[in-house]
Amino acid sequence: MTAAVQPATPAHAAALAAIHATAFPPAEAWGVDAMSVQLDLASTFGLIDARGGMLMGRVAADEGEVRTVAVAPAGRRQGVGTALLRAALAEIRARGGRAVFLEVAPGNSAARALYERFGFVEVGRRRGYYADGGDALVLRMKLP
Repeated sequence: MTAAVQPATPAHAAALAAIHATAFPPAEAWGVDAMSVQLDLASTFGLIDARGGMLMGRVAADEGEVRTVAVAPAGRRQGVGTALLRAALAEIRARGGRAVFLEVAPGNSAARALYERFGFVEVGRRRGYYADGGDALVLRMKLP
């Protein structure tokens, strides 16, 4: 972890939800209760970046999943997403993950570019995945 990226605990639930709400439409934003429930699961971990970013991930068997990533507008283009993803991949690897999956909207070019830089490749599409009916691309990355 970097100085800015730290593990999130249930005490961070309100801060995580506030960051998430700045990056997602209301129908897709995770609230405080959702953050708390996720952080109480043994398979799930959260990360918070003091510059205005958050990530929730989990590991099941040898597969990791980035459940959600959000960077507040003021923190964008400052390496927050990169730092969060780097820390998440390290955590997944430490928990025995050998591959990582995530979903991203096809039109989210900034996120897609970030994931491509890390080596994620498209492996599928989930039709009607998002609240607005939009599809999600499923990306996968093998961990070294």
